[in-house]
Amino acid sequence: NITKSTLCVCSCDNVLRLRNDLQLRLSLRLQNEQQPNKWPQIQPQTNNTNINQFCFDSKEAKGLFAYFEFGMKRGFSQSPSTSTPPSSRFKPNPPGGDSEYDEEESTKNFARKVADHYSRRTNQTLEEREASPIIHLKKLNNWIKSVLIQLYARPDDAVLDLACGKGGDLIKWDKARIGYYVGIDIAEGSIEDCRTRYNGDADHHQRRKKFSFPSRLLCGDCFEVELDKILEEDAPFDICSCQFAMHYSWTTEARARRALANVSALLRPGGVFIGTMPDANVIIKKLRQAEGMEIGNSVYWIRFGEEYSQKKFKSSSPFGIEYVFHLEDAVDCPEWIVPFNIFKSLADEYDLELVFVKNSHEFVHEYMKKPEFVELMRRLGALGDGNQDQSTLSADEWDAAYLYLSFVLRKRGGESDGGQRRGGRRKNGKMNLSKDDVLYIDN
Repeated sequence: NITKSTLCVCSCDNVLRLRNDLQLRLSLRLQNEQQPNKWPQIQPQTNNTNINQFCFDSKEAKGLFAYFEFGMKRGFSQSPSTSTPPSSRFKPNPPGGDSEYDEEESTKNFARKVADHYSRRTNQTLEEREASPIIHLKKLNNWIKSVLIQLYARPDDAVLDLACGKGGDLIKWDKARIGYYVGIDIAEGSIEDCRTRYNGDADHHQRRKKFSFPSRLLCGDCFEVELDKILEEDAPFDICSCQFAMHYSWTTEARARRALANVSALLRPGGVFIGTMPDANVIIKKLRQAEGMEIGNSVYWIRFGEEYSQKKFKSSSPFGIEYVFHLEDAVDCPEWIVPFNIFKSLADEYDLELVFVKNSHEFVHEYMKKPEFVELMRRLGALGDGNQDQSTLSADEWDAAYLYLSFVLRKRGGESDGGQRRGGRRKNGKMNLSKDDVLYIDN
């Protein structure tokens, strides 16, 4: 009998444990009612707490009540995963310095293959987008990116968006009232779509007002070129973002280092690097649990080559671990494993220290405690519109979300309050971009 009236309000250090207990009870209750639409949950901890032992302070309670009430309305279902990814078995390489490495021609071909894949993707109408088999997963990922931006972007910030794609995050940055935006992507088709979206020329953006910040767009491989030389007059940036793309730098150590060197060189001291990428721990865990070399469900599959048939990965060779990834209506190309402890260690060499890393399941449950993010989830529609006949995030989409993590790094050497920020609109940016304004970088 869990209702708002049965919970009193006071301070509590065991909110997480109590939340898991409440989730379990609500899940059982809703499953018994056999509601057709299920909202996913993580598996509860084994040391569940008696509900009568603890209560909440008012701020925690407000967010949790909103979360639970919305969960009671939509329903819950069990997730096959836990909130914390398994510990990585990779061991970091000894520091190798910032030396240069020769990139094989095959790596460039892979980069071009990825670029061609994204360039070929056609723009969808609103009706086509809503009919996507992973529409709620896309909306959930948009929610995660929106939360990251709301947490770390501030008015008048200068933003560097690595692998910006078609400019899908432009509206998010506009709502954050940033002062300047530079986007770079390897795919020419994506950059052109980003340009038209920024200008408001795309059909599905005709009714939208102009963006409030000046922009600059570049087309090139941000994991290969030295961006600090190209963007010398635009730097420093307050925030750098790389969403669902950092793993494309992990083909070789040279590219991984170049990516992190670019971020470090262009961020101001105290600036932040936010991003999302595949969770290597989860992918490898799933692979080792599978009978063959393929994992997946109705919305995605991942296939490893026979060279990994033993399902063992050498700690001395953490780069270039390739797999083929297919996500319905989104991705169908090679990707690369990024062992996060190697990523963290390498970033540390470039004065980028870890603020946090969270698997997407953990991220959802962490920030759905906050009322403002519960409301954002409702507006984005990842859970449907609240009607019982409205579809919601499926179990397979929730399982696909478990494949990803979010991270935040901060550059050392500055005050976290942004005392060294350089605001204002950069002179290189424009409020309307022509095709000639796009800078094409020779890779």
